[in-house]
Amino acid sequence: MQPVKSKKFRALHERDGVFILHNPWDVGSAKMLTALGAEALATTSAGYAFAKGLTSAVGLIPREAAIAHAREMVEATHLPVSADLENGYGHRPEDVAETIELAIEAGLAGCTIEDTTGDPDNPIYDRSLAIERIAAGVEAAKKLDENFMLCARAENYLFNRPDFDDTLKRLLGYQAVGADVLYAPGLPDLAAISKLCASVEAPVNVVRGIGLSGVSAKELAMAGVKRISAGSALARVAYGAMLTAVRQSFEEGEFAAFDEAASFSELDRLISEGDRLKT
Repeated sequence: MQPVKSKKFRALHERDGVFILHNPWDVGSAKMLTALGAEALATTSAGYAFAKGLTSAVGLIPREAAIAHAREMVEATHLPVSADLENGYGHRPEDVAETIELAIEAGLAGCTIEDTTGDPDNPIYDRSLAIERIAAGVEAAKKLDENFMLCARAENYLFNRPDFDDTLKRLLGYQAVGADVLYAPGLPDLAAISKLCASVEAPVNVVRGIGLSGVSAKELAMAGVKRISAGSALARVAYGAMLTAVRQSFEEGEFAAFDEAASFSELDRLISEGDRLKT
């Protein structure tokens, strides 16, 4: 099934128009998103971290746990699954290559690799090393699955470095060594996104859960975006609803928010439908 799933995932990036890539954070949400009509899924390192009682800081989830979680997502659905694999769990290009090999062995159809170091004093790899790391990941992927979609991320804007020129140079470097998808989370507006899309040839991913309030899928498509991901937004929506309900009960002694809860029957139906589609 792995080559079939990765081929389907690649085809989503090659067809006309934009597609939405939602991010489950556990098996239940993966099955529900499958039943709701998702065409592919992707893990979220932050959403998974919250579920494990960790913060969203890079590097708190070890590689073994991230790959095991990704494998759970793969086994929960018939859909192609991509994974948020942070910085590849190591500084060396060889570490990224090994992570890609493990990702493909786990049945993943794609993944994202960041250029973040995990060091708060020096959060972004030098550009040349960042490009070498992506090149190593691409080489490893192509040996095992030619359709595996490696998405290379330039993280400047998430680490207080709003340098569009450097971000673009990084993405062009990743494209030059074979990255299949390009991604710069945190770009401030549609103008920056449009400029990026016009400057590269590879498909561009934009995360809708970070900024861009009020921006629609249609507007992103018009800007040239191919893939819209939710990142940790769905997990944060779920946790946000829980926080609202709990605070209301403590502060007001009211439980009106509970009335918005999904019904047992709806959740049971979606999980059962997700299981049916898997078989």
